[in-house]
Amino acid sequence: MRLPSSIFVSVSLFTAETTAALYLSSTYRSDGDQIWQGLTLLFTLVTSVLVQLTLTFIHRDLSRDRPLVLLLHILQLGPIVRCLEAFCIYGSVGRVEEPYVSITRKRQMPRGGQSEEVERQVGQAEGKLFTHRAAFARTSVIQAFLGSAPQLTLQLYICVLQQGVSIGRGTLMVISLLSIVYGALRCNILAIKIKYDDYEVDVRPAAYLCIFLWRSFEIATRVTVLVLFSSVLQLWILPVVLLNFFLFFLYPWVLFWQSHSPFPENIEKTLTRVGTTIVLCLLTFLYAGINMFCWSAVQLKLNDPDLINKSQNWYRMAVYYMLRFVENASLLLLWYIYKTDFYRFICAPLLVLQLLVAYAMAIFFMLVFYQFCHPCRKLFSSNMTQGLWDCSALLCLVCYAPDRDAIRPIEKAGLDPLAPDPTPHTETANDTSYDVANDTAYTMPNDTMTYDMPNNTTHEVLSEMNGDVSHSLSSNT
Repeated sequence: MRLPSSIFVSVSLFTAETTAALYLSSTYRSDGDQIWQGLTLLFTLVTSVLVQLTLTFIHRDLSRDRPLVLLLHILQLGPIVRCLEAFCIYGSVGRVEEPYVSITRKRQMPRGGQSEEVERQVGQAEGKLFTHRAAFARTSVIQAFLGSAPQLTLQLYICVLQQGVSIGRGTLMVISLLSIVYGALRCNILAIKIKYDDYEVDVRPAAYLCIFLWRSFEIATRVTVLVLFSSVLQLWILPVVLLNFFLFFLYPWVLFWQSHSPFPENIEKTLTRVGTTIVLCLLTFLYAGINMFCWSAVQLKLNDPDLINKSQNWYRMAVYYMLRFVENASLLLLWYIYKTDFYRFICAPLLVLQLLVAYAMAIFFMLVFYQFCHPCRKLFSSNMTQGLWDCSALLCLVCYAPDRDAIRPIEKAGLDPLAPDPTPHTETANDTSYDVANDTAYTMPNDTMTYDMPNNTTHEVLSEMNGDVSHSLSSNT
């Protein structure tokens, strides 16, 4: 069993960012900057409350008699307690022989055109660790894009206005950037494990490095562009942000209404129709927040029972990055035209070039990841780079060729690179993927063998996040 290092990283980033934000807000108060103090505290406390609620919902503490844990969550200490609990479970593994285990089956990556199925025993302690890993993977994404991203944008804007970076502000900005990149990385890995849930996925260090560089360049460039534009055209930044947000917020709903599918009822059986609607709105809100700063590895599909789109769509990814590159270039051009003497000490053309090159570097590392480092690239039915080139050719034909018949051959060849799997997906216990929103606390996959356990020790190993609120955070790698 692996050390729960991902839980430790998530809790460390959460604690460090909260501490740095509280310290910085105290300095703003001593300087009389009440507006900056209020906004800094707002982004910190709102995110902290969302993290506590997410952990409480996933672990079902409201339906269990755990008043002390609920009290610690109210005191905003829930992540620390959960982390200590996870490490205690990890330390107890192997000391006591577990009388009941579950058998999971997974296929290995194809070698020589063949894929072998491997069986593995999963004990109760390992099932509990799965729950903790899944919970912190989702809270990392929530913290990154609903708290750290706005916080980083705010602090960088203050630095531009004050033409200086204090130690406290610089520390908070670095921690926030790391939190955003880590949240995006967890989203990517989560999507891979869910999409290929019937395979034994092994993510190598090279893949982590490519994702880290890809997301770092992409997010840092996006935040800088937004801050520069808002510093010269304060009134116009609001329409830009709202337009981006509502486009991505409404996009899953538009696809759902076009499909004429029934309203999803399988998220949580204890939820009413109003509660289900609120949960779906929160999911689309988070989805819009992710796409505001970077490409979301999770693509929502509200008419799907799992609420996610498991197909690999190179066309959608190509369109996103093309339009985002054009938008960033347009915002930088407007900043260059309307910049004032405030930026007289900055070489504006060089800065614009650096930002555009940085975004191009993000795209480059993304291509490297999908082409060479993706752990499941052997399952792709077509070359990723060729698929993106076909998508680019399709966009050109859409612009210049009115005849749709000329486009269909390219659509057929380039937009469905992932061959459908003839075998149904099996839901297996995974370190970051299982359901936490079904009737039971743990549920075994369909293709596994489960042994009954005594009532006082019953734990069913979680299934692959079907219907989980946070599960919708994960597909489309």
